[in-house]
Amino acid sequence: MNPKKTVVLGASDHPQRYSYLAVDRLHAHQHPVVAIGNREGKIGDIPIITEHPEEAGVDTVTLYLNPERQKAYYDYILQLHPKRVIFNPGTENEELEKLVQANGIKAVEACTLVLLSTGQY
Repeated sequence: MNPKKTVVLGASDHPQRYSYLAVDRLHAHQHPVVAIGNREGKIGDIPIITEHPEEAGVDTVTLYLNPERQKAYYDYILQLHPKRVIFNPGTENEELEKLVQANGIKAVEACTLVLLSTGQY
């Protein structure tokens, strides 16, 4: 297995949220995870932070924010230089997709949970 450092934007400590499940399952699959949300909290032993730390070696940014909330993260996503950005269902955003692609980043409309469960992550 090849661990892929992943930044989860829109992380929540509510167990019924897909972002919670994504952080939990990424961790279970041994991918290093940085969970960023609107409120501090924890998902297992992974802290949810509210700041936008500089991170090196980011493979994937996976989005759990609606397109309007994504705007505040455009510069941060580009600064991370990920290999890909996953637009989970409900987060599709043509403006951001074009922006990341123009910066050499792959835009993927998919579900992180499905990619993990089918071995395609």
